[in-house]
Amino acid sequence: MPIIDSHCHLDNIQYQEDVDNVIQTALNEGIEAFLIPGADPKDLPRAKMLSEKYDEVYFAVGVHPYDCENYNLETLKEYVNHPKCIAVGECGLDYFRLPEDDLEKQQNIELQKKIFIEQINFAKEVNKPLIIHVRESSNDSKMILIDHNAREVGGVLHCFNASEHLLELSEHNFYFGIGGVVTFKNAKKLVEILPKIPAEKIILETDGPYLTPHPFRGQRNEPKYTNNVAQKVAELLSLSLEETENLTTKNAKKLFKEFNN
Repeated sequence: MPIIDSHCHLDNIQYQEDVDNVIQTALNEGIEAFLIPGADPKDLPRAKMLSEKYDEVYFAVGVHPYDCENYNLETLKEYVNHPKCIAVGECGLDYFRLPEDDLEKQQNIELQKKIFIEQINFAKEVNKPLIIHVRESSNDSKMILIDHNAREVGGVLHCFNASEHLLELSEHNFYFGIGGVVTFKNAKKLVEILPKIPAEKIILETDGPYLTPHPFRGQRNEPKYTNNVAQKVAELLSLSLEETENLTTKNAKKLFKEFNN
């Protein structure tokens, strides 16, 4: 059963020299579709180009919390109606690298929240699901998603951080993206919580070129390694590999309906 890499930065500079080979290798390994998340608007032209070159490649528009200074809604609007643009994000909150100065820290948090909320509202306006980035910000992220009725469009918690606090969002039309981290030896929390995620809300991703799964850590991550993620998820859920592939592909196609086309 073909599977889907629901989050891979194929527009990243690390793929610039051999992206065609990366995509073809993944296709040969049974990866059926790829979704390029939006992180920095300057990369949108390349994401759009790849989506037009390959039937299997789709993209999203959005601004990562680390790139808040590059946020421009008008730029996102230029791309959002493209037939291969199927989501808004990755957007969200990341409190991992906040300024040390208290005033600057608070200003940064408020800016992240403002831009996150704007992208939620934009997703509802264009009726596309969200790709959500949550890092050391579970409480604020959950509150914003619920308070701003993000369930209208739903989405995925990309690279799910194993916060049990966030599992409630499964009832708000949100899915949980599981990637290479689940194979890490120090991912005990994610390994423990994975069976608690509703099975119909699990989708697979790589987050390439980052977070390469074991035993390939230290190398560039690629969509072909979605297979390694699927194998680990199958093991942890006591499912066969085929059952896991069927389940996660069905889930991804339910969330991102264009994958059915």
